[in-house]
Amino acid sequence: HVQLVESGGGSVQTGGSLRLSCAPSGLSVSDFSMAWFRQSPGKEREGVAAIRRDDLTAYTDSVKGRFTISKDNAGNSLYLQMNSLKPEDTAMYYCAADRYCTGRGHLLLLAEYTEWGQGTQVTV
Repeated sequence: HVQLVESGGGSVQTGGSLRLSCAPSGLSVSDFSMAWFRQSPGKEREGVAAIRRDDLTAYTDSVKGRFTISKDNAGNSLYLQMNSLKPEDTAMYYCAADRYCTGRGHLLLLAEYTEWGQGTQVTV
């Protein structure tokens, strides 16, 4: 049984930082492509950042240079360091995983991911 549990969300002022964490159970981050998605009211869920098994990363344009995705294979955890936060970053952030999503152009696509967490709220 796979479970993804996010933490680290909260309220910050514009320009502030937050670090989101995802603690999976039932899967190893070293064997899966992992990603962060976000969704704000009235908008579609969008891919924010992803990291492949070989540590290749992908970011949506709006967060490049501000957000960094990383993982700890030994600790089996996924992170999203978010700096220079803007009001438009306000959303529910979700951790996602998929064993078979490997194409570079597919890493931020919603339909590619089969495992999802419940989300953590970020308010800027």
